[in-house]
Amino acid sequence: MTAGISTRWDPAPLREVAALFGRAGCRWWIAGGHAIELAAGRALRPHDDIDVLLLRDDQHAVQEVLAGWEWWAADPPATLRPWRPGEHLHSGVHDIWCRPAPGTAWRIQVMLDEAGRGQWVSRRDDGVRRPVAGIGAVSPDGIPYLRPEIQLYYKAKRPRPKDEQDFDAALPLLGTERRAWLADAITHTFGSHPWAVRLR
Repeated sequence: MTAGISTRWDPAPLREVAALFGRAGCRWWIAGGHAIELAAGRALRPHDDIDVLLLRDDQHAVQEVLAGWEWWAADPPATLRPWRPGEHLHSGVHDIWCRPAPGTAWRIQVMLDEAGRGQWVSRRDDGVRRPVAGIGAVSPDGIPYLRPEIQLYYKAKRPRPKDEQDFDAALPLLGTERRAWLADAITHTFGSHPWAVRLR
């Protein structure tokens, strides 16, 4: 990360994030480990951050719902820089770190994904796609979240212990069709993978 920039996190509570993005005039989804918990209907583990997914074309909703905050773009490789008001982040930038004021802990991470012609397109492999209408679900209390198979696909790149925990919790939630989609997507992008074996 950029020298001199704090990487300290104090993630905003889930309901606070949902209330903020509930004002957005676009689609958005809770992502990361919180998405797995919303699908499972129970807490699974502590979280170091909280993630929100938006489609790239809707990126400026972040600046609107978090007006007055600081927004920093994570430019590859591992460089944080201020995101200027109205600036359009190109396809190489996928993460935005947000905090209420300079020097405070980071509170929300926003991730940007690609879409076109009604299809969500994986930022890791443009051969992995799904109708945008099918990538999310809504919790009983009205919070939109990324479906577990989409989230696990991203976690499959280099699974950490917490990702293995999320996989174990989500696996029983996936029916035959969703397991098959995830196994195919993982194999298409990463080749041979232990998760694909378990899914089949």
